[in-house]
Amino acid sequence: MQKCRECQHRVSEQAFSCPQCGAPYPAKEKWDGWGFEYKSAAAFLGWPLLHISFKFRPNKMPVPAKGIISIGQFGMGVINISQFGIGVFSLSQFTIAGFAVAQFGVAYSLVAQFGIYVEQGYGQMVVQLGELFSGV
Repeated sequence: MQKCRECQHRVSEQAFSCPQCGAPYPAKEKWDGWGFEYKSAAAFLGWPLLHISFKFRPNKMPVPAKGIISIGQFGMGVINISQFGIGVFSLSQFTIAGFAVAQFGVAYSLVAQFGIYVEQGYGQMVVQLGELFSGV
């Protein structure tokens, strides 16, 4: 048995929540959210070379993956693999990118089910950005 980090009530080391105050994982000395997160120690211009994040903070806000290579539900990086992402090269469900493979995308060049592109676009319903403004 250990003390809850929030209210000091005695709890089991395997407890998912404190029976007194409801703190999640009360036996852990520090707890910063649900899910998985990995950041490589190696970095370039202050960004980790690899950031993988499928994590939510205790306030239930998602932790976006930000790195040269970003992988997660929300991501931003040079190479981005995510559900919602921004990147130079992006593989996402929803993305804004230079080059993208997406279900919904806005990119310089893309392959998408639905998308807006500047130079090249392939997919089910893709439109060149210039066509949107010219009214054609």
